[in-house]
Amino acid sequence: MSDYDDDLEFDFFDEPETVEATQRRRLPRLERPGSRGGGGDGERPPRPPRQPPTGLVPLARLIGLIALAIAIVVGLVFWVDSCQGKSKHDEYASYADKVTAIATTDAQLGKDFSTALISTTKQSELETKLGQYASQEQQQLTQAQEIHPPGPLRAIHQHLLDAILLRAKGLAALEEGITRIPAGKTLSSTAAANVETQLAKTGSILNSSDVVWEQLYRVPAVGVLQDKGVTGVVISPSVFLTNPDVVSAHSFSIVVQNLSGASTGGTPTGLHGSALVGVHVSPQGSDLTTSAATTIKVSADLTFSVSVQDSGDFPETNVPVTLKIKAGSFSVTKHETIASIQPKETVAVKFTNFDLPSQAFSNQVSITVTVEKVPGETKTDNNSATYPAFFTLS
Repeated sequence: MSDYDDDLEFDFFDEPETVEATQRRRLPRLERPGSRGGGGDGERPPRPPRQPPTGLVPLARLIGLIALAIAIVVGLVFWVDSCQGKSKHDEYASYADKVTAIATTDAQLGKDFSTALISTTKQSELETKLGQYASQEQQQLTQAQEIHPPGPLRAIHQHLLDAILLRAKGLAALEEGITRIPAGKTLSSTAAANVETQLAKTGSILNSSDVVWEQLYRVPAVGVLQDKGVTGVVISPSVFLTNPDVVSAHSFSIVVQNLSGASTGGTPTGLHGSALVGVHVSPQGSDLTTSAATTIKVSADLTFSVSVQDSGDFPETNVPVTLKIKAGSFSVTKHETIASIQPKETVAVKFTNFDLPSQAFSNQVSITVTVEKVPGETKTDNNSATYPAFFTLS
């Protein structure tokens, strides 16, 4: 073959490359680090640290920010809810405190009324006291009207006002009824019975006020607190008459007897009396007896509970009770008073705070309890008793 042929063959295979081939060859070839065939000393530069796909980094940050925002929102919700709960509790607690103040005053007013009704023998004095009680109850009503209850209790609060209004009206009506009793004149049995019945009907208004307070006010109010999830708040009960018989026809028969023919002061008639029932020692739980000495363990909370019964047919007031401990030359005497007691009722009078000297522990002691005679009482052999005893510290 000639040189010419070689040239022709060479020219044939060295045709110009197509555009497509040129483009493919221009793509750079990525060489692996450390592979041979490169320039220089044949080693390639170390691979740079692997980076996470650029799209994941913003996504992770976004998720973190969203989680943080959710946590902040949840925290704010709980914080706001906590503040609202505390504010709600405080609102109900403040309201309940004001109601308790009224209930406490009314309870004392009821006690004063009960005592005055059965112990006052001057008609003008009883009228004055009833007028004062009615005025005080009207003031209670004014105070209750100035209370702003929480929204859910506004309708129920009206029944509290109704209860207080009944008390004010009942006391005022009793004052008016007492003024109608002829002063200085003994009533016939029929006339007296009519007066007693009318007074008892009027007095029943006071008992009704207790029912209204409890059933129409307190019970529904407690239900609202439970529904609202309010805890630790107490809606106070209110009992104006602890003994409903104070305004019974029987009690008013005593009032009429005390006042009729006694406008300047009356003399008790009928069966009156008080009786010593027994003495209980606590905390050990022993009953004193007159037939044998009782060993009494002395402690800081030593208490003698004296049971006294109204043995007559009439209520009694301001009944003195005395307890005396005597050991040799040592003696200590304590006094208590029964504010009021109804016929056949038994009450407990407590004696506490004893500071006994050493000689009280070395010998037998005598404990004498006496219930003082009430006006009009003729039987007094059951008013007093002496009990032998020993004091010990163990």
